Amino acid sequence: MEILWVLIALLMIGFVLLPFLRRRRGAVGLVPAGHPDAADPANYGFARQEELDIRMPGPDQDLLDVLGVVQRTQDHRAAQQLLAGTPADGEQRWQRVQAFAGAASLELTQRPGGVSEAPGGQWLRVWRSEMPKDAGGAAVHAEFLVQQAWRTAAPGSDEFRIIMEEAKAACGEAALLAPGDPVPYIVELSVARGLGYSQQEFEQVWLKILDRAPAHMGAHLAALHYWCEKWHGSRQQAYDFAEAAAARAPEGSLLAAMPLFAVFEHLPEVNLVSGFYQTEVVSKAIHGALHAVHSARPDDPMLAHARHMLIFFLVRSERWAEAMGQLVHVDGHVGALPWTLSPDPAAEFAVYRALAVAGYEANGGSPATLPH
Repeated sequence: MEILWVLIALLMIGFVLLPFLRRRRGAVGLVPAGHPDAADPANYGFARQEELDIRMPGPDQDLLDVLGVVQRTQDHRAAQQLLAGTPADGEQRWQRVQAFAGAASLELTQRPGGVSEAPGGQWLRVWRSEMPKDAGGAAVHAEFLVQQAWRTAAPGSDEFRIIMEEAKAACGEAALLAPGDPVPYIVELSVARGLGYSQQEFEQVWLKILDRAPAHMGAHLAALHYWCEKWHGSRQQAYDFAEAAAARAPEGSLLAAMPLFAVFEHLPEVNLVSGFYQTEVVSKAIHGALHAVHSARPDDPMLAHARHMLIFFLVRSERWAEAMGQLVHVDGHVGALPWTLSPDPAAEFAVYRALAVAGYEANGGSPATLPH
C-alpha cells in the first residue's frame, strides 16, 4: 500500500512540474494545437499543412502551369515546348523530366484504364508516337519506365527486371537523340542501381555524365544511391564519393553539401550514440552544406534540396534558429528528401517545422526576430 501512495505522489508532482518544465528556457516539445504553450507556425507566415505542395522541392511556376495544362487537356505539346526551351546541361531540365514522368506514372496508377476508359498518362504515349525523334519526350519516357518499375514491382522480381530492361533501352534511344544531354545517363543511374550493374559498368555511365555536366548536383545525388551500403557499395565508398565531389566543387556549387546527403543515407536505424547529431562527422557535414547554401546562386534549382536536408539535420541537432533560417526559404514545397520517404511528406515536414518553431521560441525567438 505504501508503494501505491508513493507512485500517486510522484504522479501528482509530475502534473505540477510539467507546465513549468514545458515553459523553461530551452525546453522543446510538441503539444496539441490550441494549447496555451503551442507554437503556431502560421505566426511566421508558413503554409498550412494541407497547402504544402508535395510535387517539387521548390517553386517552378512554369512547370506547374504546364503540368496543369497537360493534365487538364491531355495534350503533350506544352510539355514538349517547355523542355525544348530548358537548357540540356542544367539541373532544371532533369527536375522537369522527373516531374513530367512522375505525373504520367501517378496518373497511370490512379487510372489504369479499362474497356471504357483510357489509361492515365495517355498524353505521354501520344507524345512518343507523334514525335519519336523528340529528345525531351524520349527522356521523359525513360524516366517514366524507371518510376513505374520502382512503384509497381518488387526489386529483384521478374516484372521489375523486365521494366528496367525496357527503361535501359529507352535511355539508349534518348541518348542518341541528344548526344550532349546528360539526362538520359542520369536516368540510367537508377537503372544501374535496380539491375545491379557492376562497379565497372556503373563507372562507364558515370564518366559519360562527367563529360557532359561535371558539376551536376542531381546526377551526384542519383549516383550516391548506388554507392550506398544498402545497394551496391558501402558506407565508406559513399562517404568517399560524396567527399570527393565536395572537394572538387567549384565556388558556388552545391556539391559541397554532398557529405550531408551521404550521412543521411547511412543514419543508424537505432541511434545508440548519445548526441549523435552533435558528433564531428555530422557537424562537419552540416557546416559544408551551410557553406554551400550561403554561396550558391539564389536561383540554383538544387538549392531547395539542400535546404530541406539541412532542416532535418538542424532540427535533430537542436539548432533551432538556423533551421528557421532555412524554413523561410522553402516553406510551401516539400517534394524533396527526407520528407518524400514518408507516406505523408507534408505531415512529416510539418512535425519538423513545428519543432523548429517551438525550439526557436523556447530560446527567445519570435516572428519579429526572424530574418527573411
